Amino acid sequence: MPRASHRLSKSRVTYGLQCHRQLWWRVHEPDAPELVPGPALRARFEVGTAVGAIARGYVPGGVLIEGPPWRAEQRVEATRRALDGGAPAVYEATFIADDVYAAIDILERTDAGFTLVEVKSATSVKDNYVADAAIQAHVARRAGVPVARIEVMHLNRECTYPDLSNLFVRADVTGRAEKLLAGIPAEIESQLAAIAGPLPEVDVGPHCGKPYDCPFIPRCRPPEEAIPRGVEPEVRAGLAAALEPFAPPLAFLDFETVQPAVPVWPGCHPFELVPAQFSCHVQTPGGALAQHEWLADGPGDPRRDLAAALVRSCEGARAVVAYWATFERGCLRHLAAAVPDLASRLRAIEARLVDLHPVVKRHVLHSGFRGSYSLKSVLPVLVEDLSYERLEIREGEMASNEIGRLLFSGAAMEAEERSRLRGSLLAYCGVDTLAMVRLLERLRALAAGAGA
Repeated sequence: MPRASHRLSKSRVTYGLQCHRQLWWRVHEPDAPELVPGPALRARFEVGTAVGAIARGYVPGGVLIEGPPWRAEQRVEATRRALDGGAPAVYEATFIADDVYAAIDILERTDAGFTLVEVKSATSVKDNYVADAAIQAHVARRAGVPVARIEVMHLNRECTYPDLSNLFVRADVTGRAEKLLAGIPAEIESQLAAIAGPLPEVDVGPHCGKPYDCPFIPRCRPPEEAIPRGVEPEVRAGLAAALEPFAPPLAFLDFETVQPAVPVWPGCHPFELVPAQFSCHVQTPGGALAQHEWLADGPGDPRRDLAAALVRSCEGARAVVAYWATFERGCLRHLAAAVPDLASRLRAIEARLVDLHPVVKRHVLHSGFRGSYSLKSVLPVLVEDLSYERLEIREGEMASNEIGRLLFSGAAMEAEERSRLRGSLLAYCGVDTLAMVRLLERLRALAAGAGA
């Protein structure tokens, strides 16, 4: 949309449903730094775009309406021509009514009227998806299009590669959407009034994170205090006993995964977590430390080579340490199913898993954790000289996205960029396992000091 436009769009209305204050900033400050998408958000946009394009192939024969959103009138006219020409379906069908712009993923012609299809790169129907579809139905109907049925088309979790014939589920949400439609005109009027006036006053509350985290939360919420330095943690009784299973030789294990929206490897489902990288620090009884690491390269199925390398890395370890071991357990079970000839050895690794997370949660208290016992919350407090801050990749979602980019787009990268990306991924995963080594050392010191 042009910068000066105060017209609403389907997206703007959905933001307004969450918070009028957020809507106001999005309209009046479209270039705000908070609205510059980070790597994770860009990756989600790319997945959504790709899934939307694939979905058209399951409703064939349609006309695609092209052009940027700021050429709305041209898109509306192209949509009208496609409908008047009898197109069986129109992709990105565009309408303007009541000062709201909407582009519909798929508008399918039927004997009973038109079916509006909202395509989502998810594996279930959520309330906000129904609201999205209802807003579009309102605009289309006000523009004179007889929408008789409303659907959310989402990925089918039961679809298994290589058979993609059932990749999508078309869920009828007409009844749910119709219940919302009666309130949409008043909501549009309220939102138009909100963006025409001064910045609305809205208190911080649960709506700030539902259905998505608002990018403007820092503007509304005071900054958090820095982590207290020099304050010793409170150690509860039983820490020493809880650490007894963590006797060397130890392997400290962390996986990173990739989760293609559309499965690409045998037996995989949409958005299934597939191990594609691991780091393993191995510690001997004498304290010597060595690291093993593996990272997939290219679009081929990584699981056999990863599993073989993992089995070699964990040989001889009395226990395999993880932080939030449920994740590593799931990865090991996935690998065992995918690589049957190594299944028994992978199950043996699973049987030796020991989890540091409950040890910290049950036995160590510190205000610097701010109520979270994730590794990234605990580490800066208990191990102050080891940090993720200087890493290019600092959290798991970004790592997953970047692994996907390396595997499926790496061939198009310059050699230098590809090498840099691999190095960043290896560094991040390596810090995850080194962090567990250092955290265990700190816990042992706390147990000794407290006599716990």
